[in-house]
Order: sequence, then structure tokens, then C-alpha cells
Amino acid sequence: MRKWLFRWCGGVVVAVAVFAVAQSPPQQQTQPPAQPQQPVNQPPSGQQSDIIIREKVERVPVLFTATDRRDHFVTDLEKADLQVSDNKRNQQIVDFIRETDLPLRVGLLVDTSNSIRDRFKFEQEAAIEFLRSIIRKGTDQVFLMSYDTNVELVQDSTDDIESLTRGIRSLKAGGGTALYDAIYEASRDKFLHSNDPVSVRRVLIVIGDGDDNNSRASREETLAMAQRAEAVIFTIGTNISGTEMPGDKILKRFSEETGGRSFFPFHLQDMTTSFQNITLELRSQYALVFKPDTPRDGQFHRIEVVSLRRGVKVRARKGYFATSQ
Repeated sequence: MRKWLFRWCGGVVVAVAVFAVAQSPPQQQTQPPAQPQQPVNQPPSGQQSDIIIREKVERVPVLFTATDRRDHFVTDLEKADLQVSDNKRNQQIVDFIRETDLPLRVGLLVDTSNSIRDRFKFEQEAAIEFLRSIIRKGTDQVFLMSYDTNVELVQDSTDDIESLTRGIRSLKAGGGTALYDAIYEASRDKFLHSNDPVSVRRVLIVIGDGDDNNSRASREETLAMAQRAEAVIFTIGTNISGTEMPGDKILKRFSEETGGRSFFPFHLQDMTTSFQNITLELRSQYALVFKPDTPRDGQFHRIEVVSLRRGVKVRARKGYFATSQ
């Protein structure tokens, strides 16, 4: 008899097969030999022993958003409407669900460098209003980090809006910019080894101009860490010059590679709208899970999720790190 037990471990399902093996009693002999002493861990003759075989079966979860040609959210997709590929090889979707009510684990990363000093107070108030609109008591958790010359955890994960509000209003602008370190440390320390169940959305919201002049981590190291932690990055650019700057492109890359989105409010008042759009998107997501048949080589694998329904565009993370054999 065989029984299966399953445990989900960070994107890998560990299937445990328990085989109940019945041991037949020895045949009777005319002069039976002396019986050896029964080993301590051996079941008595004629009783069942459980042989446990553990087999790792990897499953890759992907959160995604679907929009139409007018950038309106599409919320009625079915599993049959989707196709997913791993390193350009089509994969089998084994699970699909609309994840509008998934608990949120959000990191709010705020640039407090000198470059944003003149518009800092408005950004603070817009962030507070965003948190008031998105946090569900007892369900969602938010932590607050600031970054200038250094990265500081201002408020650890909580669902207490008043604690977060005090943290945001305590921020002071000044110093250099360590954007990459902020994303790297938030992904590594808050998401990579978290004890949350798989069915949780891990989101980083970065407010800043995309410049970096003080990080120890490189841009590519930072992106790799965010991908390993399965963090979705939304960015709100603070460049209001009307001209695309190098930092804008960096913010776009972090968002596009992780399945998030970038916003560039031209007027300060538009920042509130950007936060509202993030809230709406987080409540309009889907999740799928596929069983990869590509090599388990420990390398980064490119994935693509496409809609088979005409006119629908899917936004999802661009890849994942496979396990090693």
C-alpha cells in the first residue's frame, strides 16, 4: 500500500511516498533454526513496515496581471486562455487561480537622499494615504525602509497603520543614494527566507529617482536577489523634469523583470494616482503554477506567460532560478 504526503517548500513540492510493506512469516520447517535477535528498528515478522521515500518535485508559481489594449484589467481569464514557457519550451500548467484576496507582504522603500528634498513632504503624505487604502488588519503586513547614504529599517513588518505613519513622518531627507542596497537587503532579509505560505504576494514599492551612488551591491546582483526572493517590484519615479533620465530606465528594468510596473507622475499630485493604480493592480492578479520539464541546473530560467485570447497582454516576472539536482 502507498500513501502520499505533500509539503510545499518555497516553490518546490516535496512529495513523500510512504510504502506499507507486509512481511510474510517464514515457512515452517521440521527443525527450525535458532531465531536471531530481532533488531530494535525492525518490525516483528508478519507486521507492516513503512518505507519512506522522499522525492522533490519542483513547481514554479507565477503571479501575473492581464490587461487589454486600453490598459484596463482583464479579470475573467481561464486556465485554457494561457500558455507558459520555460526557456522557450512550453510547460504544463498544473494550477490556476484568481488571487484577488491573497495576503500582501509589502516593503515600502523611500528615497531620502538630497535629490528629492524639495518634494519630500508630499511624497510622505501620498505614501501614508496609500497604506491606509491597502492594509487589511490581520491579513496584510508592511515594512518601511529608507535609503540615502545607508539603508535603514524604519518600521518592521506590521499591520498597524499608525506605526507606519509615524515611521514615514519621521523620515528626513539628506545624504547619498543606495538604491541597489535597499532593494537587495529588503529582498534578502524580509522575503527570501520568510516563513509565509506560498500563497502570499511579496511586493516592493520603490519611491525614488533611480540614481545610485553609494551601494555595495551591483545592479545585476540586486536584480538576481529580488528574483530569488520572488519579489514583485513597483516603482514610482520622482523625476519631474519631463525628460527621461538614466534613473528612469533603471526603475523600469527592475519593474519589468519582476512582473511589476513603473509609474512616472509628472505632477506631484499624480503620485496619489500612481499609488491607487498599484492598489488596483494588486487586487486584480492571477496565479498559475507549472511543473517544469527543463533541466534542474541551478541557473536562471527565462519564463514567458502569454494569453491566447486576442488583445490581452500578460505582465509577469521574466524568470526564476531553478533548483540544482
